[in-house]
Amino acid sequence: MTKLLFREDAYAKTATARVLAVSDAGIVLDRTIFYPMGGGQLGDTGRLRLADGREIAVFDTRKGEGPDQVLHLVAPGGLLPEVGAEVVLEIDWERRHRLMRMHTALHLLSAVLVYPVTGGQVGDGKGRLDFDCAGEVPDKSEVTEQLARLIGEDHAVSARWIRDEELVAQPELVKTLSVKPPMGQGQVRLVEIAGLDLQACGGTHVARTGEIGAIIVRKIESKGRQNRRVALELA
Repeated sequence: MTKLLFREDAYAKTATARVLAVSDAGIVLDRTIFYPMGGGQLGDTGRLRLADGREIAVFDTRKGEGPDQVLHLVAPGGLLPEVGAEVVLEIDWERRHRLMRMHTALHLLSAVLVYPVTGGQVGDGKGRLDFDCAGEVPDKSEVTEQLARLIGEDHAVSARWIRDEELVAQPELVKTLSVKPPMGQGQVRLVEIAGLDLQACGGTHVARTGEIGAIIVRKIESKGRQNRRVALELA
């Protein structure tokens, strides 16, 4: 089990940790700032620095088999740490920050377009949401204008936890139908954009909407009879 430091502080760029396991699947640490791919968001990249100064590149981060287990993926055949060793973690911050900005922008998009969300993806500098809105294609200029207004209003973004049974009693907190929040551990994380949006989410976000910066609505297209895909980019 890995302590997920990014849940407490998405802005942590470095930390120390101890190696719990090393295998072909990846490196497991007792604590990490690396976000593992999930909920539509890409996993973090970065590096692990050994006590002698040598560095191990982490090219991806994935979820392991156990609860809160995180696998730090490194190149096969390369340098590996010893179990029990202390390492310094450093994420590729500029990339992570772009992911945070885009993830929060997509939450804003789901507040602008109030339809069931059938899918989504948070990429590096770009992202998309798919909406179930049969017979209607959202107006691109109107969506662009509303997003810009909400970003400019600089709403606070925060996280809190609720019990599993509270989420079951409030199904509207699960916006993305294709991605179910992890349950069975007693609590589920909610992300709130003050006055605009509240939904179950385990991803990393900026602290205020103003930090997102300029957003481009790149494309709005039909994907089948009911599905409408809205693609965003960071300007």
